[in-house]
Amino acid sequence: MTDQLVDLSEVEREPKELPAERLETAGRKRQWGSERRSEPLAIVHPTPSSRKIMLGRLAILVTVGAWIYYVVSTIIRQFVDNPNSGFRFGFESISYLIVVTFLTFSALMYLMARQGALYRFKEHRRVPRGELDAHFANYKEAVTVLVPSYAEEPQVVRGTLWSAALQEFPDLRVVLLLDDPPHPTEPDKIHRLEQTRALAGQIAEALSVPAARANQALEMFRGRHESPLQPENPAADGTDELGLLIAEYEAAVEWLEAMAEAETVEDHVDEFFVDLVIMGLARELRLVLLALNAAKAQNTAPDPERMEQLYLRLTWIFNVRTETFERKRYASLSHEANKAMNLNSYISLMGKRWRREETAGSVVLRPSLVPRDDDLLVPDSTYLLTLDADSLLLRDYCLRLVYFLESAGNERVAVTQTPYSSFRGAPTRIERIAGATTDIQHILHQGMTFYGATFWVGANAIIRKCALEDIVEVETVGGFEIRTYIQDRTVIEDTESSIDLGTHGWALVNYPERLSYSATPPDFGSLVVQRRRWANGGLLILPKLWHQLSQRRSQRQRILIREVLLRVNYMASITWASFGLLFLLAYPYDSRLLSPAVFIAALPYFLCMGSDLRDCGHRFSDIFRIYGFNLILLPVNLAGVLKSLQQGLTGDKIPFVRTPKVKDRTAAPAIYVLIPYAIVAFSVLTVWRDAQQGNWGNVAFASLNAVLAMWCIQAYIGLWNSVVDVVLGAINWLYVAPKPKSKPESLVVPKTPEEVDWESILYHGDRRLNRDLRGGTDRRRRISLR
Repeated sequence: MTDQLVDLSEVEREPKELPAERLETAGRKRQWGSERRSEPLAIVHPTPSSRKIMLGRLAILVTVGAWIYYVVSTIIRQFVDNPNSGFRFGFESISYLIVVTFLTFSALMYLMARQGALYRFKEHRRVPRGELDAHFANYKEAVTVLVPSYAEEPQVVRGTLWSAALQEFPDLRVVLLLDDPPHPTEPDKIHRLEQTRALAGQIAEALSVPAARANQALEMFRGRHESPLQPENPAADGTDELGLLIAEYEAAVEWLEAMAEAETVEDHVDEFFVDLVIMGLARELRLVLLALNAAKAQNTAPDPERMEQLYLRLTWIFNVRTETFERKRYASLSHEANKAMNLNSYISLMGKRWRREETAGSVVLRPSLVPRDDDLLVPDSTYLLTLDADSLLLRDYCLRLVYFLESAGNERVAVTQTPYSSFRGAPTRIERIAGATTDIQHILHQGMTFYGATFWVGANAIIRKCALEDIVEVETVGGFEIRTYIQDRTVIEDTESSIDLGTHGWALVNYPERLSYSATPPDFGSLVVQRRRWANGGLLILPKLWHQLSQRRSQRQRILIREVLLRVNYMASITWASFGLLFLLAYPYDSRLLSPAVFIAALPYFLCMGSDLRDCGHRFSDIFRIYGFNLILLPVNLAGVLKSLQQGLTGDKIPFVRTPKVKDRTAAPAIYVLIPYAIVAFSVLTVWRDAQQGNWGNVAFASLNAVLAMWCIQAYIGLWNSVVDVVLGAINWLYVAPKPKSKPESLVVPKTPEEVDWESILYHGDRRLNRDLRGGTDRRRRISLR
């Protein structure tokens, strides 16, 4: 398989022609400075020490104290000592104070969220396996796993579907929501679509053999224990019964190990899939075998009830229903080009029978009043699991999170999730550092739950379906009812839905374990797509937050200021951090405004982040790499913020652009490549200018920016890749593809009655919209059926 260079500007939600340039052969070449460690972190977070928690509190106090000291000792003092300093100095002082305050506020929110995470990690106790088995032994509720997919590599989707199918849960259904155009014309797209469509059937076929054996073993066990045991019955002796159970577990382990052995490992994600998804489950079953063999050696055995639970566990693993659903096959469903409406379309069908009706060359779904064999029956379920097509789940994700939802006190929890972690062993430097930021975000999301400020992170989540019914919005489009559960007004639909759920009295909780992993963009171009989308939409959702707070206040609910601050920071910090950094880079502030107190206020943030990076298996020195990483992403974040402002002013919906999840290098738009070089050039200019004026504080800051930005350009974008992307951008700008000549429409229909599409005429009526068909003697204005 060869790598392909894809122009980012062409990677839209709908398929387009992509300019391509062949790169190196199979697999991505491992870069110097990439991650060598491939083993993931522990599922359960280490218990933080009392010293670590105490230092976290101290970091918060130092940050607040240093900011107060700066305001008093520098800003206020300058105004007192220089009452006639002039407008310019006054403007600089106020603007600098605003920038420093907002940046310090974001640092403080980091420290606060981190502290909440430490409290949660210290208090968390994992539910014993026996309690889970007992709770789900006679369980009747179902989980439907929804995997939205658009133009994904089949191998990527396959891993996600398998990780969902191997979940240990009594009643599980996995549905691939395939959003590719159903009738492509290009051979490679046809081949990819056929491969993806076949995945659900392949998984069901592969699991049918171990599932049949597990079901038969359970049935035989129950048959032996429903009637009194006869002396000649081989199961009369507990040791014999234990031997039969051991044989079933050995067969299950051998099947999983054979599957792992047959897998092709091409990259670190494939390695994770084999080692943690397949072999992780096999190792869990081998642990059960160890216990069962020990019991046999000691001439004892679990009681029949526990044995039945162990048989049930095997059926939970291998029994799963898989299917594929394509909303674009049906004209009555929304075809809005985003993940949210893909999910909404299927959720709106659940729990009902639908009749397929051929209408004028398309298929519409109507409620089936009289059941027929060919109806589309979409089963309902108590819980939904939404899972991105580039994510992998560990074996007991469903089991533990549903158990949490059904525990006492969690009746009003609508969404629970484990914020995803990054795959280890990233072969590129930028994937490694982006993965480090992902692992940091995992900790922060855990801490936000401590303060009741959880946001739904869309890569994976268990959702109560009844909570979605509370927030549904219904409208009629083109004569068909469209139900919207997850809002698609912004491209960060999960954030907006979090606010909607809170408005209706539902809570969201992050489960304090690492049970989910998701892909990180492997190159700068695909990272631009992801981070530009993340920066877009937070400002638009803020008014909904104010409405929710007002409503909760009117209901006399307790609202903690910490929750409000964390939520506002989550949605708007990219805006003020981007503009604040831009001001610090571009404006030559008076050196009198600089103070060691600013450095002291920021120091706890960087020290705590370095500690968190080290706890996540990264390097303490990555704090400098992340700072430079954010420097070169400054234009990307600003573009996302400006898109939000544009949408707020115009009301136009911003098109959803997917993050490319292929083994290719995605070419970034030239503007995002050139601006980091401009940052370096301007920083060098600032060093020269301020060195002449003796502003040594500015010299140090600009020098740091120049060095880190240039290093990150070389490490994360690449000098040669920069040239290629700029040239490709220039070519795309200069070259205008010729538009196909459109034939002028004639109102004459020169067809015989046998050729007229009568179904379309009767169904659609006049499709020429507002064209005048009244009167006139011109033959071109008449419809002739002769």
